[in-house]
Amino acid sequence: MILLRRLLGDVLRRQRQRQGRTLREVSSSARVSLGYLSEVERGQKEASSELLSAICDALDVRMSELMREVSDELALAELAQSAQATEPTPVRPMLGTVSVTGVPPERVTIKAPAEAVDVVAA
Repeated sequence: MILLRRLLGDVLRRQRQRQGRTLREVSSSARVSLGYLSEVERGQKEASSELLSAICDALDVRMSELMREVSDELALAELAQSAQATEPTPVRPMLGTVSVTGVPPERVTIKAPAEAVDVVAA
């Protein structure tokens, strides 16, 4: 599951680190506790719009720029998630013989390489 608060926290942290600033500096400038800002950056707390505005002001970043970067990260995360959902789950081939009881041979389907599995209808 994609959590918006984690993506937002990652983007805030990157913005701060690009500027070479510490959590202490930004928390003081934004007038938010150091611990709370740390939790926001780690995606553990949901930031209100007022808090985001204060952090953006402290970082001298427009909120629209911050949200655009978060939106781009979200789009990439959604693409990665949908790609994982559509990929077939890899199946480890079994060696040996599998017996299928009570199923007519015409109803048996082999979905593994023929050389890896022999199916015998009993």
